[in-house]
This record gives sequence, C-alpha cells and structure tokens, in this order.
Amino acid sequence: MKSLKRLKLFNLAKGVAALGLAASAAFGGAAQAADVIRVGVATAGGGDPITWGGSPGGVVRVNQWLEQAFAADGVKVEWLFFKGAGPAVNEALSNKQIDFAYQGDLPQVVGRANGLKTKLLLVSGARNNLYLVAPPNSPLTSIEDLKDRKVSIFRGTNGHLVAINVLAAHGLAERDIKGVNLDAGSAQAALVSNGVDAAFGGYEWFKVRDQGLAKVIYSTQGQDPAYTRQASLLVREDFERDNPAQVQKLVDVFVRAAQWSSDEKNRDALFRIWEKSGVPYASWVAEFDKQDLASRNSPLIDDFIIARYQAVVADAVKLKLIRREVSLDGWFEPRYLQNALKAQGLETYWTAFDAAGNPVAGNAAKADLASGKPVAAAR
Repeated sequence: MKSLKRLKLFNLAKGVAALGLAASAAFGGAAQAADVIRVGVATAGGGDPITWGGSPGGVVRVNQWLEQAFAADGVKVEWLFFKGAGPAVNEALSNKQIDFAYQGDLPQVVGRANGLKTKLLLVSGARNNLYLVAPPNSPLTSIEDLKDRKVSIFRGTNGHLVAINVLAAHGLAERDIKGVNLDAGSAQAALVSNGVDAAFGGYEWFKVRDQGLAKVIYSTQGQDPAYTRQASLLVREDFERDNPAQVQKLVDVFVRAAQWSSDEKNRDALFRIWEKSGVPYASWVAEFDKQDLASRNSPLIDDFIIARYQAVVADAVKLKLIRREVSLDGWFEPRYLQNALKAQGLETYWTAFDAAGNPVAGNAAKADLASGKPVAAAR
C-alpha cells in the first residue's frame, strides 16, 4: 500500500515537472526566476505610495496587481520613480538597476541608439497630448508669438520632439525661441514666477491652470495624431532572455489593466485612481476630453505605433539628438502581448490603427497584431 502511494506521488511529481519543462520550452529554454522584479517609471510620480497616472500602469501600481501576481512565487516587486524622466531611466537600465522601464518614445530611441539592449513589449499610454501654457496675464496667444521668447522644454523626453514639430508647423525652429531645459516641477515654478514666458508640457499643467496661475494657449487635442506622444513598456534584453515566464506574467497583468482602463464604464473610477498620483481628477477629465479610453489605453503595437517610433528616429537624427539612424528591426517583441491577448480573450478587443493613425477596418485587421516589422512611416 505504501509502495503504491509512493508510486503515485512519484508520478505526480513527474507530471508537475513535465508541465514546467513544457512551459519553459515554449519560451525557448529553462526559466531562471528572479527573486526581485524592478520596474522603473520615467516620472517623479506622487502620492503615498508613489504612483503615476495617464497609463494603465498606474492602475497596476495602485491595485498592487503585480505584487499579487508574483506573491505565490515569493518574488518581490520594486517600483522606482525617476524625477529625471526618460534620460534617468536609461541610465538605470544601463547600470542594470531596473529590469522593466516605463518611459516615452524619444528616450527609448535614444537609449537604443546608445547601445541599450532592450525589447519593447507593449504600449502603455498612447496619443498623449501636448500643451503650451503661459501666465494668465501674458500677451502670448499662439505658437507664432513664441519667437525670441523664453520657453521651457523638457529636453530628452517624449514631449521634446513633439514641441519641435509643433513649432515647425507654425514656421518656427527651436533656435527661434530661447529654450530652457526644465523638468515639470521646475517649469511650473518658473512660469508662476515669470522666470519663463511660456512652457510646453502635458496634463500636469491643468492643475496650474485651474488655480488661475496659467492659461493654455495651444493644445494638440483633436489634431493630427503625429503630434502626440507615445509611452510603452521595455524590458532589458538579458532579463527577458533569462526570465521569459516572469516577463509573460508581467505582460499579462499590464494587459488586464489596459482592458480595465479602456472600458468606458470605468472612466470615473480610472480618473479617481490616477488622482492618487497628485494630479487632480479634473485634470484627467480635461486631458481625455472628447477622447475614448480604448484608443489611449490600447496596448497594441500596431502600424501607427511603429510609424511613430520610426518618425522619432528620423527626427532625432535630424536634430542631432542621436548620431546616426538606429534600426528598429528586432526591437518590438509582441509575442508576450499576443499570448496575453489570446489567454484573456482580447484578440479583437482593441482597434488597430494604420501608420497615419486611422482605424483599420474589420475584425481580421484587429487581430493582425504587429509582428514587430517596421512599416513606412507616415508624417
């Protein structure tokens, strides 16, 4: 009787081991699980605990979905927030201080051009708007009025190139303004004290506006989607190679958050979660005004996203932010995203967009996620 019991336990152990080998084989090798997973976020964030908004990643953070997902494995999740935004995140990636990175398109491209070995896993905050603000009593009313004015631009971030392209669309080059490189907090202090005449930035300016300390004189809302900013989630290439099962688990959680954040019935609850970052509820209402949640929170690496990254590369070369054109071949790694979409029944949930930012018709097109292969960029 004891022998039969031992045999059953032995066979059960063999079965569990076989399942583990099969899972690791699906990713091309045995997984070497990390004890700690470190996620870097390209913003100083706010709140207690520190979090951020404008991305489904903020939902993951506030709800502690990553911590819950990895708890059974005894794996600790650490979140690191960087006031220095994208450039600071690149330094942390280079020093292997973080495993995953949430940041904007330009610093990601700069990092790749400088030799950072990463994989882009999914989008987590698409079509972010850009605004130009000025003091409430300023005579400035348009982009054209910026000539020879002192203007804050946070260089090296995903808003930098958009600001330059907006200037160009209105007949100005960056050299036509007196650019001042300031982070978001410093830019707000400078504008309120009249240290600068105007400032480019994101949703963080609505709080200042609503306090009567600034006015918005330009917005990319409702304009050509080429004038928007993209943010996404990267993983260090060596971490992805050594820990594919953990990468998949993290992507699964981010896709779950993306779906929840894309559901219009959760709009109010979503803005309440993002409010915990210190950015008021009213600011999120303004940022997402007349915009559907699904197009902003879609995780898809579609032709629009790839085209925008190609455009960022071209612009960064032209402006000498990087020394040479960098290839995007092999950078996009959508297999984890595809696995998550299939497992969660979301293969046709989000609409894919073409290179120009127009929706691709038909469910078949929706399911045809990007393979990571670049397309002709639309400008």
